[in-house]
Amino acid sequence: MGRTSDARQKILTAAQTLIELRGYSALGVAEICKTAGVPKGSFYYFFESKESLALAVIDEHWAVQQRDWVRVLRGDAEPLQRLRQLFEETEAAQRAGQATCGTVSGCMFGNLTLEMSNQTEAIRERLQQIFDAQVDMVEDVISAAQEREDVSVVDTRAAARSVVAQLEGQVLFAKLYNDTSQLEALWRNCLFLLGARPSDAEAIAVDAGRI
Repeated sequence: MGRTSDARQKILTAAQTLIELRGYSALGVAEICKTAGVPKGSFYYFFESKESLALAVIDEHWAVQQRDWVRVLRGDAEPLQRLRQLFEETEAAQRAGQATCGTVSGCMFGNLTLEMSNQTEAIRERLQQIFDAQVDMVEDVISAAQEREDVSVVDTRAAARSVVAQLEGQVLFAKLYNDTSQLEALWRNCLFLLGARPSDAEAIAVDAGRI
């Protein structure tokens, strides 16, 4: 089986790649092990089931994404600029993925929500926790922008949920049409959702090259 740490990571890496390309339901343990280059016994040494593997893949993917979100959204830039940077990095990641495999992969969490949330409670709960954490981080930024009077929202929590939902929705459209230009509307839509002051919105949009 080789070094156990290597085998487990190979399984996780293979599973993540296959899930991003084809989704989860159609995958079998044998295919995952073949792609990983490990014997089937290795799979059940580390994972009780496909569900436990899916949860591990979700956790690993979120650990990486969470670091990126924290770096951007808790950085030193002005609040609205932090949100803009998040959208720009999201768009860049989708473009890089398309350049590599020829298709827009979308968001793993969004894809699994559509595919798996009604099939397994454990996965549904884990995805809820991740989206709630994303909303928490976005809400902190919106609250900071509100204190500066850069935005006008009644409920920062509801606004944050709308921003995250808008991000997920545009990524979904990019995947559906295999067209990353669908993501170009992210920033304009965000400014509208947050009621950014017209002068600020125009200046930021011009700076972003959107108008």
